[in-house]
Amino acid sequence: MSEETAQELEQLGEEFVRDPYPVYARLRERGPVAHVALAGTPMWLVLGHEEARAALTDARLVKDPDRATRVAAARAGVEAPEEPAEKTLGQRMLVEHMLNTDPPHHTRLRKLVAKAFTVRQIQALRPRIERTVARLLDDLADQGEVDVLKAFAFPLPLTVISEMIGVPEADQAEFGGWSNALTVAVQPEEMHRIAEEMAAYLTGLIARKRAEPADDLITGLIQARDEEDRLTEHELVSMVFQLLVAGYETTAHLIGNGLLALLRHPEQLAALRADRSLLAGAVEEFSRYDNSLHLSTLSVTAEPVEVGGAVIPADEFVLVALGAANRDPGRFTDPDRFDIRRRPGGHLAFGHGIHHCMGAPLSRMQTELAVGALLDRFDRIELAVAPEELRYEMNLTRGLESLPLRLG
Repeated sequence: MSEETAQELEQLGEEFVRDPYPVYARLRERGPVAHVALAGTPMWLVLGHEEARAALTDARLVKDPDRATRVAAARAGVEAPEEPAEKTLGQRMLVEHMLNTDPPHHTRLRKLVAKAFTVRQIQALRPRIERTVARLLDDLADQGEVDVLKAFAFPLPLTVISEMIGVPEADQAEFGGWSNALTVAVQPEEMHRIAEEMAAYLTGLIARKRAEPADDLITGLIQARDEEDRLTEHELVSMVFQLLVAGYETTAHLIGNGLLALLRHPEQLAALRADRSLLAGAVEEFSRYDNSLHLSTLSVTAEPVEVGGAVIPADEFVLVALGAANRDPGRFTDPDRFDIRRRPGGHLAFGHGIHHCMGAPLSRMQTELAVGALLDRFDRIELAVAPEELRYEMNLTRGLESLPLRLG
């Protein structure tokens, strides 16, 4: 471990959650990599765009929950067992999925999942998404003032991913509640309880799909084969969990963050109203300017690694700050300016390399259809509170707690 302790490092706390961009800019003045304390834990943040792209494909930065546990235990002065303790299904579900694995295991999982998650299948969802958007907007029509996150941005991707996975409509609200609870700061005991409930539910759902196959993603995952290889039971549970969380929270917050950016830049909102051909580019700018996936999943250095002129010792925790990379002035001209006409491309909102988000096309489609339909339906869209009253939550994702709007 490096000589600096958490007490000596800059603590990233409330200021960072409220608005990380000034913090990123301040840290970047010292270099493209920063050693900080996040939630009291020493951590290396990769801030520069070029360095972030390289880090996301560097095999020396490993995704290994068991190794991370051993490093954390060593830092706390606790002797970790040589053999990891047997995990429950809920514990395996939380950590043993593609975002937390490296090749060759990651390669095997992604190859199998890709068979059930094709571009054709995603494009086939467009009419269903359009119908869901229209239904949700019908419910907003007479409300006047509404929390658009709660009433629109969250229900849309929850409905879409639940239907895609094969979760019955009657179970979708509970499914979403589990996901919400697991992505906010809850006590470990509560997280354990929720994870076990969710894992038990998914085990039962998978069993029903085995008995009665349907035209949904769970059935596709069950049937996906690569010669004699197929997903094991716990891999199926972990995969469905990952698809839910990755396909739900991030898209909801992308819609919310994008709407707020438009409302805080009325000239950009007016331009988009006047020319809907700008919509696809606007979604790319939402993703770059205030992306919902702000930090990568945790990596541990397997050996000393030089990144951006800094040598990170072995057994150190590393996070790639995707939000910082997307505001790097070395890559983007005037990066703090929100501009829906900006030439798209180059941002890292959906990651890079082998862990690039497989659901990125679905997230883009939902955001484009949601924002476009909202502008079509309502001539007047404005914040119902002062911008400084809005509050954010931030783990790996960053998004608003609520977005009260007046619609007319």
